[in-house]
Amino acid sequence: VLTLQEKNLDDRAYRNIQELETYAENTQSALLYLTLEMLGVRDIHADHAASHIGKAQGIVTCLRATPYHSTRQKVFLPVDICMLHGVSQEDFIRGKQEKNVRDVIYDIASQAHIHLEHARSFSKKVPVKAYPAFLCTVAVDDYLYNIRKVDFNIFNPSLQKKSTLLPLHLYIRSWKKTY
Repeated sequence: VLTLQEKNLDDRAYRNIQELETYAENTQSALLYLTLEMLGVRDIHADHAASHIGKAQGIVTCLRATPYHSTRQKVFLPVDICMLHGVSQEDFIRGKQEKNVRDVIYDIASQAHIHLEHARSFSKKVPVKAYPAFLCTVAVDDYLYNIRKVDFNIFNPSLQKKSTLLPLHLYIRSWKKTY
């Protein structure tokens, strides 16, 4: 298992989705655990939600960064999913938008969505005091919604634009006490 610093210096693609999830757990989820600690939340259900939300956030971060990294001749998407669809790193570097490239993005985005849904499946057991830590799900949801709208074309310019409704969605989730 790679440490955080080793992965950042390594500059190679994840071998599989599990390796990406492990990285997300060690980075994004770890930050959520610290946030829960700062909020005074010590709860197994909140920790479980933080784990899944962090994994979803890490996966989405990897997807969001793909156009940027590909312009620098780097691709970090899980190799096994790319191979499953017959897609090479070169396809991403060239900015291809064929169906098999979009299928890779669909599979990876679906995994993020599954983690969010799993975290929400036991939200009734998570103390309300923990919810502010999980407001990052608004941005994750927003990206997953927008990538679905462009049929999983990771290179669509609209995905790089600021979401003007994000503050409103954050306010609504905060007011409703949901994540």
